[in-house]
Amino acid sequence: MTAVLVPLKDTMHAISYGLLMPTIAVLLLLLALSVVELGSLLVEIFTVRRRAKVNVPELINAFQMKSAGEIMEQIECSSLFRRQKTALGELIRHGDLPAASLQALARRLLASEELHYAKVTNKTDLVTRLGPMLGLMATLIPLGPGLIALGQGDTKTLADSLLTAFDATVTGLAAGGIAFAVSRLRKRWYEDYLSSLEALMESIMEVFARGRRVEG
Repeated sequence: MTAVLVPLKDTMHAISYGLLMPTIAVLLLLLALSVVELGSLLVEIFTVRRRAKVNVPELINAFQMKSAGEIMEQIECSSLFRRQKTALGELIRHGDLPAASLQALARRLLASEELHYAKVTNKTDLVTRLGPMLGLMATLIPLGPGLIALGQGDTKTLADSLLTAFDATVTGLAAGGIAFAVSRLRKRWYEDYLSSLEALMESIMEVFARGRRVEG
């Protein structure tokens, strides 16, 4: 039994130690990605969001009793985001569709926007999950050689192993923490964007429906 177990243990040890370098490389990549996403978030804060001061109730009130062209002018002159203007413009261009079809188009446009924002946050969500996980892997792997070195009185190898383990933990937690903060903040913003877009779409469809009733 022991004769079979020894080569299995050696194989497992070789695989485990062989994963150390790829794990550290991926950890550093995740940390770099989280820093890039943090920079992108700061750019968004100081450029896009600073200009995005939209009073949705006031804009909805401005749509009332207006034609499709006038509503489009109101949208273009507003501080809505480019993607919001594009989605609303697509809805207005198909304003002559039946009410049910127009509602289906609005749902499709909203779903498309949700998918876009989900893709943006998926990257940092992935780092949030993988960062601490890989940090733990890179922490545990060096502890094996470190314990062996401790048994042999090799304090230098032990110190190097512990340093690698601690650095991996800090790197994984830093990457996960930054990515978590970026994801949470962006999701809160994007939920507000989608809520505003949905309210504006419903208002536009109501104006179109009222116009049809007047014409009928």
